Amino acid sequence: MIQTYTKAMFKPAERIAHIKPYFFADLGKRIAAMKAKGADVVRMDIGSPDLPPPGFILESLFESASRSDTHGYTLGQTLGFRKAIAAYYQKRFGVELDPKTEAIDLIGSKEGLFVLSQVLLNPGDLALVPDPSYAVYAVGAQIAGGAVHLMPLLAENAFLPDFNAIPSSALEKAKILWLNYPNNPTGAIADLAFFERAVAFAREHGLLLAHDNPYCDVGFDGYRAPSLMQVRGAKEVAIEFNSMSKTYNMAGWRVGMVVGNPQVVKFIETYKSQQDSAIFAPLMAAAEAAMLGDQSWLNERNRVYQERRDAVIDVLHAAGLWVAPPQAALYVWAPVPGREGSMDFCAKMLEETSVSTTPGVVFGRHGEGYFRISLVGDVKRLREGAERISDWMHKRGLI
Repeated sequence: MIQTYTKAMFKPAERIAHIKPYFFADLGKRIAAMKAKGADVVRMDIGSPDLPPPGFILESLFESASRSDTHGYTLGQTLGFRKAIAAYYQKRFGVELDPKTEAIDLIGSKEGLFVLSQVLLNPGDLALVPDPSYAVYAVGAQIAGGAVHLMPLLAENAFLPDFNAIPSSALEKAKILWLNYPNNPTGAIADLAFFERAVAFAREHGLLLAHDNPYCDVGFDGYRAPSLMQVRGAKEVAIEFNSMSKTYNMAGWRVGMVVGNPQVVKFIETYKSQQDSAIFAPLMAAAEAAMLGDQSWLNERNRVYQERRDAVIDVLHAAGLWVAPPQAALYVWAPVPGREGSMDFCAKMLEETSVSTTPGVVFGRHGEGYFRISLVGDVKRLREGAERISDWMHKRGLI
């Protein structure tokens, strides 16, 4: 006889007991329920590219998957992919990497962002985390038993952190300093002079500088983002995460990389050898083709994103809501009009307009007062969504 239990039998480990479900997972359930009732929902929330990779990438995947010898474990068989990473960094940024010691493969860069805290932080250690930012920087530190010191990203400082404002008490315990430019969620950018200051600051205070750079090839009006690795001596104190997701429209493929300091790269590789069995070989073959192949198609892809950006910005500006046009990434960072909290604002917007955006507070308390619009979707649908938002705010007397 199978026993039926009516109460919880198990308790989570303390390190995850306080972790909340991923915001977009719950949002997706709510949107699915609305669609089931017939709602025409315009999704402008999650940053998942909607355009496919070009044909030559898909052909490489199919060709590799069609072979009989590409379906086994790939542990110890990733040097070809790592050489492609090094070639990409040399061609794109003029950065030399040793593929054997300064670059490794990740099952999506998010894996590496999380693992970094697990391999560097002990209980009581501290991570310096931008606010607002991608949640995994802070959550990874907390699960590792570390603490977090938030660095506010404010409009008056072009959404760059003020290193001088970090208290000495935090610096004494800090091991990791996180950066992300082009930035999610604000769309802000950073130049090489800023990265030079960041490298000098990390060296002065014995920090590992961790830069998350997945939007480096999504730029508008001719803008091309730099790599932190271009700074002289960066590899002595820094690593950089990158991904196939945004550059090559391969978000669901889960292929990423980390490059830089060989000691830290080795820590991550050792951890991963216990956690996973590396990337499926045909996915790596396709990623190699993406990095080594013709990059000119990215210009047209970025033109599509720019058209979407301009359509959304034009509607919001015409409505009287001032939004700074981003030069990179996939997002418009818009101020919430009035005094309403961003969570309530976005929830009411979804309920009353069937347009889904992301509350700024999801990315941290300094994201309060903003909401994020993702430029993912057909330009006509994005314009329609922006028009619904505009009409709704006018009816509520917010603009």
